[in-house]
Amino acid sequence: MRLADIMSTQVKTVGPGATLGEARALMETAGIDHLVVVEGGLAVGVLSARDLGGRSSSGRDAGLVEDAMSPHVVGMAPEATVRQAANRLRGRGVGCLAVMDDGRLRGIVTTQDLLELIGRGTPSQHRHGREL
Repeated sequence: MRLADIMSTQVKTVGPGATLGEARALMETAGIDHLVVVEGGLAVGVLSARDLGGRSSSGRDAGLVEDAMSPHVVGMAPEATVRQAANRLRGRGVGCLAVMDDGRLRGIVTTQDLLELIGRGTPSQHRHGREL
């Protein structure tokens, strides 16, 4: 299975100059935990709910996105496999991958997406009536 098969294509983005309060409001409205930070058409960082102190409204709202974001965008191509994505995420302490194609943001895959896929299983994981 490829990232193109499981990625979310409705990626929410924010600029580095947005306030943390604006970013939190966007996350809450969209019901998401990650925003890709984009400047000049390029992904320059990722802001997570964890960077804001969690989902509670009493978290960190003062300051700018650029002050709290992770400046390292971990990305992969849409053709990458789910296994490759899991291996890329493992040990990095990040919760999502930006799916990039020719430098353009095409989607996002979170660790939650991967866990749901594993929990559900895929057709190739079922043989002879039992899970492998």
